[in-house]
Amino acid sequence: MLDKYKRDINYLRVSVTDRCNLRCVYCMPKEGVSLIGHNDILTYEEMLRIIRIAQKLGIVKVRVTGGEPLVRRGVTGFLGELSRLGFEDVSLTTNGILLETFAEPIRRAGVSRVNVSLDSLDPERYARITRGGDLSTVLRGLERAEQVGFSPIKINVVTVRGFNDDEALSFARLTLEKPYEIRFIELMPIGGEKGSDGNYVSNDELMERIGRVGTLHPVDRGTGGRNLGGPARRFRLDGARGAIGFISPISHNFCHACNRLRLTADGGLRACLMIDGEIDLKGPMRGGCSDGDLEMLIRKAIMSKPRGQQTDGAGGDRSRRKCAREMSAIGG
Repeated sequence: MLDKYKRDINYLRVSVTDRCNLRCVYCMPKEGVSLIGHNDILTYEEMLRIIRIAQKLGIVKVRVTGGEPLVRRGVTGFLGELSRLGFEDVSLTTNGILLETFAEPIRRAGVSRVNVSLDSLDPERYARITRGGDLSTVLRGLERAEQVGFSPIKINVVTVRGFNDDEALSFARLTLEKPYEIRFIELMPIGGEKGSDGNYVSNDELMERIGRVGTLHPVDRGTGGRNLGGPARRFRLDGARGAIGFISPISHNFCHACNRLRLTADGGLRACLMIDGEIDLKGPMRGGCSDGDLEMLIRKAIMSKPRGQQTDGAGGDRSRRKCAREMSAIGG
């Protein structure tokens, strides 16, 4: 379905839980966040109902997120039901802590791709960033994902100045050995007081650093003309097995090409990650609304999608605006 700016909205991100087994410093406060009550989380059946209606409106790609999606009981069965709906692409984003155990089951369930959030290759630093995570567990999960046939395996790296930006070259060199796609993601101002200018590193800066040690050759996104490949600018180093992607929401705003909606775990449908404002789907569903009513609400969300972050509200540059909800509650 086209929105009012003629963008083809064909991608839905579905958060199945706001719970996570890590406490990453850029995602949530040290003390954690107030968790949504069990009865306030959408059931899998409710999620599938929304997804089926969205599919009729043109959604062809679904990504399952969290929190950490693999901590929710029954997620493998849900992924199987989702895959059987016949989407062009069903993928999952995980922190990798449980991936060694779940790689084979979710592959059998029909998940075609996994993205693993990993912000350091140094065990001690990883433990600090995640407030207690075990890097070796994630690395075993990546190996297992490769063994069971996931391809490509994408690794998401949120770069924070003075914290992990010095590891850009180490991550880039990893693509020489492994068929991974390393994706550097600029720090976004989501929730609380995080994401200040002092922590921000532009991907242009990272590209310049990596370019000193090897030529970055542009890689065709291979989307067949449809806007399904996402916002990453992709490159490959000479002789590399993998690729390097740069997702730059701050330095290279891609709102003009945004094709996605986000369904939060508590039933809010968001048309924009950075601008607060959700359409409640849970209330109407539990109030007995028809599929036609839900379709109208999804259409309303699509047509309310702003041209860009800066166009919402009274005007001015909103490119660094802080969204009030934590990333763990939105689903990324």
